Amino acid sequence: MIAITGATGQLGRLVIAALLKKVPANQIVAAVRSPEKAKDLADLGVEVRQADYSQPATLDSAFKGVEKLLLISSSEVGQREAQHNAVIAAAKRAGVKLLAYTSLLHADKSPLGLGVEHRATEKALSESGVPHVVLRNGWYTENYAASIAPALAHNAFIGAVGEGRIASAARQDYAEAAAAVLTLDNQAGKVYELAGDEAYTLAEFSAEIAQQSGKKVDYVNLPEAEFAKALTGAGLPDWLATMLADSDAGAAKGGLFDDSHTLSKLIGRPTTPAKEVIAETLKSL
Repeated sequence: MIAITGATGQLGRLVIAALLKKVPANQIVAAVRSPEKAKDLADLGVEVRQADYSQPATLDSAFKGVEKLLLISSSEVGQREAQHNAVIAAAKRAGVKLLAYTSLLHADKSPLGLGVEHRATEKALSESGVPHVVLRNGWYTENYAASIAPALAHNAFIGAVGEGRIASAARQDYAEAAAAVLTLDNQAGKVYELAGDEAYTLAEFSAEIAQQSGKKVDYVNLPEAEFAKALTGAGLPDWLATMLADSDAGAAKGGLFDDSHTLSKLIGRPTTPAKEVIAETLKSL
């Protein structure tokens, strides 16, 4: 059995879709906080089990009989370390033979604040004795594509990356990588640095938006604090605005760049170009 935590999230659903091309549905467990949100997965034949990070008993029942487990990092920044530790402990109690964890690109040396909790989780994994593999995911291109609509409205794409180059990939690419690792042999002990084949600056990203949309979109680089303030003014929660601004500042220092092409080698095809994600986003607007 292969279990996926956070299975109703954006990445989790894509991982399950990729797994369904490789293994029978009855060999997949969707471990979710709210089973009622996973009816579509159950309809596909996937086994849905409740798994609440704050209720260890649910984790024990969710992981029963599971041989391989994908721990998709929690979306609750600031609570991740404790939540991840609960999953690792439950995986150990269940005798899981391989735990795959979605970490952060170059987490061991990342300048991004997000790296702190990922480093703590990687340390906990190493100390747990649970056989594990680390998927150090780079940025999802969708993270920046989410700002296309306001960029078109204001003729400006704002950020704090400067000339930093971002080697992002589509969420689908990372999902396929996770599915590959979960179905390959001898993965314990490996660390994958996963990023897109092509890198870009936000000025280049903005220029691509302008070219495809036919509208004026200039990149406006802001100091980190001003960028966070602008995001808060646009309605984002303080914690999210601060995190995004910090991530941009980290990208300016090379934190989201990698040219190893490990991701495309793992999935057996080139990663999705940013221009394709931009095109799909524009179609949906």
